[in-house]
Amino acid sequence: MSEPSLGTWQRIRTILEMIRFSHTIFALPFALLAAVMCWVVPPVDSPAVQRPGFNFLHLVGIIVCMVFARSSAMAFNRVADHRIDKDNPRTENRHIPAGVLTLQSVILFTLVNSLLFVAATLLFLPNRLPLYLSVPVLAFLCLYSYTKRITSLAHFYLGVSLMLAPISTWIALRGEVMMVSPADCLPAVVIGLIVLFWVSGFDIIYACQDAAFDQAANLKSVPARFGVKGALRIAALSHLVMIGCMLLLPIVHLAGGPRLALGWIYYTAVGAVACLLLYEHSVVKADDLTRVNIAFFNVNSVISVGLFLIVSLDLLI
Repeated sequence: MSEPSLGTWQRIRTILEMIRFSHTIFALPFALLAAVMCWVVPPVDSPAVQRPGFNFLHLVGIIVCMVFARSSAMAFNRVADHRIDKDNPRTENRHIPAGVLTLQSVILFTLVNSLLFVAATLLFLPNRLPLYLSVPVLAFLCLYSYTKRITSLAHFYLGVSLMLAPISTWIALRGEVMMVSPADCLPAVVIGLIVLFWVSGFDIIYACQDAAFDQAANLKSVPARFGVKGALRIAALSHLVMIGCMLLLPIVHLAGGPRLALGWIYYTAVGAVACLLLYEHSVVKADDLTRVNIAFFNVNSVISVGLFLIVSLDLLI
């Protein structure tokens, strides 16, 4: 099937819609938050190395690597799932099943973004770790597309995939410090755990829409295995663990990590996130999933951007 004739801007808009480009807002703020910490938090006692100062080229590198990696992984997911999407009433109008974009064009888009991601890691030279790790990280991200065929833990695999954003940022900016003091990366690991349980929880909520289809198609998911009501409970537990991880962040120095100057502003943010998550769970019911999109995008975009702004403020003042 050939693609319909599209103008340049319409084609770009169509591709961005396919990869849900607006959803980049979920992981990017956490990568930028890790960058702020790298720039302002002194390393663990390592007299041989200094913390990296702000570098505009590194900021550009973080943003473009995030965009290219996510675009590649999302496009790969659309390729891997195009037959499943065609059979699912909720996704049958996605771009490949609907014939808006051809399978070949999306594969090409995936390859181009993969190459651009690897090339973008050169912006962090002379630190070679991002370049060496770029292909394994990209492979890990793309493998998510097949986890739903294998395990109900696919939601948590997605969480781990997004967990890599702050950890990869730390490696890119403070890889030299980590080689001397591995505990220096503890803040990034805790931020990553926050992302892991946050993403896993809201992805379980989102997957509740496909519980019946997943069961019929023999696909693995928490809602398909435990039912919608059980899945919502597991999502709530995941978000409770997320709040616990947030409370751990200011005290990572007790485990040998650098000391983060986080105070009442940060704890106010923790309380605000907890309230937003309570609202998210209050609007999604086992017998009424009509508000899932509100919970999925509106609430979670506020959480990601809000945490970045508030925690950065707390670190900088």
